[in-house]
Amino acid sequence: MQEILNEYRPDFTPSNWSERDRHFLSAFASNPDGIVSVLRNLPPEITGALCSRASRAAGSLLEVLLKEYIYPILNGEDAQLARELEETVEFLREHGFKHILNNQRAQAFYSKWLSQYGDDSIAQVTGTHIVVWGMSQVAMKFVEDQRIGLEPIEKSTRFVNFGSKVGGRFLYYISKPDLERLGLLSDYKASMDALFETYVALLPRFQDWLRKNFDEKDSILEKKAFDTLRGLLPMATLGQVAFRGNAQAFEYLINRTARHPLGELRWLSRELKRELDQEIPSLLLRVTEEKSGDYQTYLHDRYRAVREFVGENASEAAIKTEVRLVEYDPQSELKILAGIIFEQTHGSWAQALEKAKTLNDRDQRDLFRRYLLNRSARWQKVGRAFENAYLRFEIIMDIGSYRDLHRHRMMTQERQRFSTVHGYSVPIEVEQAGLAEPFRKALDNADVLFRKLEPADSELAQYAVPLAYRMRFYQWQNFRQLFWETELRTVSQGHPEYRFIEREKYRRVQEKFPLIASFMLIDTNDYAIARRGTEEQIVAKEKRLIERLKDRK
Repeated sequence: MQEILNEYRPDFTPSNWSERDRHFLSAFASNPDGIVSVLRNLPPEITGALCSRASRAAGSLLEVLLKEYIYPILNGEDAQLARELEETVEFLREHGFKHILNNQRAQAFYSKWLSQYGDDSIAQVTGTHIVVWGMSQVAMKFVEDQRIGLEPIEKSTRFVNFGSKVGGRFLYYISKPDLERLGLLSDYKASMDALFETYVALLPRFQDWLRKNFDEKDSILEKKAFDTLRGLLPMATLGQVAFRGNAQAFEYLINRTARHPLGELRWLSRELKRELDQEIPSLLLRVTEEKSGDYQTYLHDRYRAVREFVGENASEAAIKTEVRLVEYDPQSELKILAGIIFEQTHGSWAQALEKAKTLNDRDQRDLFRRYLLNRSARWQKVGRAFENAYLRFEIIMDIGSYRDLHRHRMMTQERQRFSTVHGYSVPIEVEQAGLAEPFRKALDNADVLFRKLEPADSELAQYAVPLAYRMRFYQWQNFRQLFWETELRTVSQGHPEYRFIEREKYRRVQEKFPLIASFMLIDTNDYAIARRGTEEQIVAKEKRLIERLKDRK
């Protein structure tokens, strides 16, 4: 089994370390030469700052650790500080804290209370950080579907150039055993290479067009080019992601991926277990037990069983980006008001709801205003009373922008498999720059490959889908989540596609619940370049928000 799983390892080497590099990294990373590595022996602030760089770093985070946190000290002018670091690294390599503290006592504690007695709560109070440099977008989205206990930061397709080659090839995942079995390995490589080659070829041409049409810094226009052309990147694109997770979440992740149909995820499950066992072995003892094997089978087989029941139903192909409000409670405003009232009384929910029903329009607005008193910025979260009513949005949008909305994980959101069924979108700027023809050609070629793969293996076919293609998913969220997501994702520096989606959600809520909508801080302006805007725009926006706040009073 181990030999077979090795065939699913991403086929590239993240970094080419010198012996000196490896010497210092080994004190702080469990597997410097591998795809998956646990961070250890680092202060929380350094670990957090390092993982936060995942979204912007072009290369390995371990390289950032060396260049920004280790070598500046070793090569600096303070010889005493350099000597202390070298001695510390030597100590950690030879001993480590776990060997000098009574770690065996802690391991025995977890072995008894977690593994034997199943007290899951104690697995929530400890965890660690993991860096994965070499995970496809398909695998990344599956992992990030896990909403609780994992906190991921991934390499951004909006702000980083994905056109560089490593080891002579573009970075995309190849499920070699499966593609060879289907006789499509050559077709797959040709289609993936064509997408990346088009991406690389169009970047400088598009940046030239941007320079001629926008008076902005090159750094801003460069990011705009990445942002606009990312639709050419396939879901097979390999990225880097850093996770902070508690032990319970990592155990669940290993179980979720252990028997997944995709070999990449099965391989990842094994690698996660192996690296985590170097740091928190007593917290993952249950993964090898028979009941965990049964759980893994359940997690895998239930989807296959449902798919067999549903069969091949006719699909309703989308023709445009769209938002539908398909379910809501007409009494949402009353239930939120009841939640506000309930907190301040000793009565029952029924009494609070009856009290809310007696309020006239003026009193309802006044109570909402008091509950949101002086709220002036999106990061000032609205109260929990807004969790008493829910809405279901069905959304069709491009995959690239969906990846940004997917981060709002506490709500219930479910998607269909990534596909080319719903067509793709060509950014208006690509049309204006005269680059639409090669853009479309690369996407159309990917569709040909998808149509070959999908009938044979619908899971595997997802790798072939570029980010410009549309997908369908739903969000079932309460009004508190709506406030947070919609206010955040309409800010001026957001991507035009998801700004459109969130504004459409706001518009539909405004139609059904104008009172609630009047308290939402939504930026409805359009921006040619996704950014904070000019000084004049920022001042004008602040004035509009202040005026809206005055109107509520």
